[in-house]
Amino acid sequence: MATNEQIAKQVIEAVGGEENIQSFAHCATRLRIIVHDREKIAEDKVESIDKVKGAFFNSGQYQIIFGTGTVNRVYEAVQKLGITGSSKEEVKKEAKNQGNTFQRAIRTFGDVFVPIIPVLVATGLFMGLRGMLTQEQVLSFFGLAPDDISQNFLLFTEVLTDTAFVFLPALVAWSTFRVFGGTPVIGLVLGLMLVSPALPNAWAVASGDADPLNFLGFIPVIGYQGSVLPAFVAGLVGAKIEKFFRKRVPEALDLIVTPFIVLLIMSILSLFVLGPILHVVENWIFTGTKALLELPLGISGLIIGGLNQIIVITGVHHIFNFLEIQLLENLGYNPYNPIVTAAVAAQGGAALAVGFKTKQKKLKALAYPSSLSAFLGITEPAIFGVNLRHGMPFVMGLIGGAVGGFIASLFQLKATGMSITVIPGLLLFLNEQIFMYILVNVVAIATAFALTYFFGFKDKESI
Repeated sequence: MATNEQIAKQVIEAVGGEENIQSFAHCATRLRIIVHDREKIAEDKVESIDKVKGAFFNSGQYQIIFGTGTVNRVYEAVQKLGITGSSKEEVKKEAKNQGNTFQRAIRTFGDVFVPIIPVLVATGLFMGLRGMLTQEQVLSFFGLAPDDISQNFLLFTEVLTDTAFVFLPALVAWSTFRVFGGTPVIGLVLGLMLVSPALPNAWAVASGDADPLNFLGFIPVIGYQGSVLPAFVAGLVGAKIEKFFRKRVPEALDLIVTPFIVLLIMSILSLFVLGPILHVVENWIFTGTKALLELPLGISGLIIGGLNQIIVITGVHHIFNFLEIQLLENLGYNPYNPIVTAAVAAQGGAALAVGFKTKQKKLKALAYPSSLSAFLGITEPAIFGVNLRHGMPFVMGLIGGAVGGFIASLFQLKATGMSITVIPGLLLFLNEQIFMYILVNVVAIATAFALTYFFGFKDKESI
């Protein structure tokens, strides 16, 4: 097996040499390279390099899949050869103008929400653990009943599970200011203004326990606990306004005057104009999403489970983070997650079948770890490294995802969080749903595996 230094040299040569590399960075699984001339890349050579699990163009970047851990070492080896790397942010800026308008917009949307996801994942895990610890069956194992649980303990769990969603607008506004070139702390304060305790609580208004403040006889003003869209647009507009004034306010006054003007303008604009309008739009989006997920007879799971990984290929799947946040905030659970879990697991099942059936050592060595990666929730190695390259395994994975999604929808599985799937996703179902969740994954994997093994893969292609 080649060393990481040898692999680094082979990668540089295959992408057209050092002079063809504009910039490069890496994420959790992929080396991301922007090149001057795409035609100079020898894609066959890239994919034949040891430890490479696939390669593809997306969002203006040539992305080479190495997998978790390996990519860090290869990146370091490339740097040792004298090629200066870039941060992921710098690479994103250079790729910003590549792709169509829709792709660029979705990519920006993803840049805002990706940094927030870890705390929402943690919140979901806390919800799952609370659900497990308050189950009557679990408590009886320790000789306890629900009435034995301390109210102080329950209050503490509410701090863990509710804080991120109560102050979600602050997180969104902070991240949006950061992405659009504003001062993040101004965005943070603006977001906190949207959930100020001086305003009627959004959840209290929704339940009828409080009334909106009425300005000018027709403008309803409330807090925006759990809302996303008003904070996102407020952050975008606020960052642009800040940049406008930064260029015009004298440097001696900038530190005081600019934040004052931005917060004054944006607090008025957000609470009296953007908030009321976008809150209505947000409710429309939520209603449409909920209607799709509530289609009868498991139809929603069949559709979403079958199409999800096609959307992943396009790179615009980050928009669903917004929808999942809305579901958790409005419903208290996430019916989208178990359906997507089936889609992810099925691609792993298809890749596993390729590994079992092929006699090609390199393909086998690629398929097994790619399937494991999918079972841990990351499908890119399985999709781009194995299934798409051979065509039909990807299709069989889509079918497996549709079947698993159908079962998840039919039995109305509800995750307590978001963004983790398959094996890690077990933590979102630590309640009476756990066995059904396992069944959904097993069925998705088994369906994709069987279809791929018997009908979807012939071991004739060379790799």
